[in-house]
Parts: sequence; C-alpha cells; structure tokens
Amino acid sequence: MARYADPGLVDWVESGGGPLVVVPAAVLNLWEGADSEGPESDYDRACAVSGYARLLAVGPAQALVLGDEPSSTAFLPEHAVFVRWVAAESEADLLGGVGAALADAAWEDRQVWDVPGPVVLFDSAWPGSEVEPDNHTRVDLPAGRYEVRAALAHSDADTAFQLIQLLPLR
Repeated sequence: MARYADPGLVDWVESGGGPLVVVPAAVLNLWEGADSEGPESDYDRACAVSGYARLLAVGPAQALVLGDEPSSTAFLPEHAVFVRWVAAESEADLLGGVGAALADAAWEDRQVWDVPGPVVLFDSAWPGSEVEPDNHTRVDLPAGRYEVRAALAHSDADTAFQLIQLLPLR
C-alpha cells in the first residue's frame, strides 16, 4: 500500500516529520519555523496542536496548522478542501473518493478563520521567508471569513484521508 503521494494529478506538499501549516501570504515572513529565538518556536507551537486543524496567531493574522499526522497534503480548489493522504493504493483511488466523502463526512474541529487573502501551505519547520518552489503550494483564497471543518474519511477498506474544508461565511 502506498503511504506517500506519487507524482501525478495534484501538487502534494510533504513534511519532514512535523505538522504542515497554512500561513497567509501577507504574514508569511513572520512565521519563523524551528528557527525562532525564544522559549518556544513557531514549530514547537505547531507541534503542540491536537486534532486535525487548529488556528495559531502569526502577527496580526492566524495560521492554520494541519495536525494529527505529517501526511502528504494537497489543496483541491473545486471543493475548497485540503486533502491529506492517510492510506491509499494510488493517488487516483484517494482523489476519486473525495466528492462522496465531502457529502457524508462527520465534520469536527469547526472554527472560524479570518483570512486576509492568499495562503501558503508548507512544512511548519521552515521559516516562511525560506519557502521555495518545490516545498510549498500557494492557494489563492479570497480575503474573508471561513468556517474550517475537518473529518477523517474512508472511501473503501484500503483508502483513508483527512479533509479540511474552507467554507466562506457571509
């Protein structure tokens, strides 16, 4: 069974072992990763997060920490969802189950995220000022308030993934 993403249908972001983080581009340079000076680094704060997704302060904004496991993660704009690879035989098997899972998910970890505009998904150990083309994904979110909700989904006995969906609030 494949544990990590294969190149193919979408761009996956990998972690070196810690959580992934989604930081607004407007405050990206404020995320210091594991390089923070002080008693607790941004990476330490991200590692302390429990659950599938939690918000952390980054300057005047908030970052979304994708917790639980350091799973390969992609953003699917057609569903406004981060999908996190837990287990699947192939990328196609995993992605093929997302649509039905969104309709049937047992959503939890609901919270409201004020987003000032585009965000960047990357390994929380990296400083935001050092993201490079091959270690992150930019998501062009419109500025606004979003309900963040998370769920663990199984599309069959061999395929499991986490969903972190962003729903615009009016």
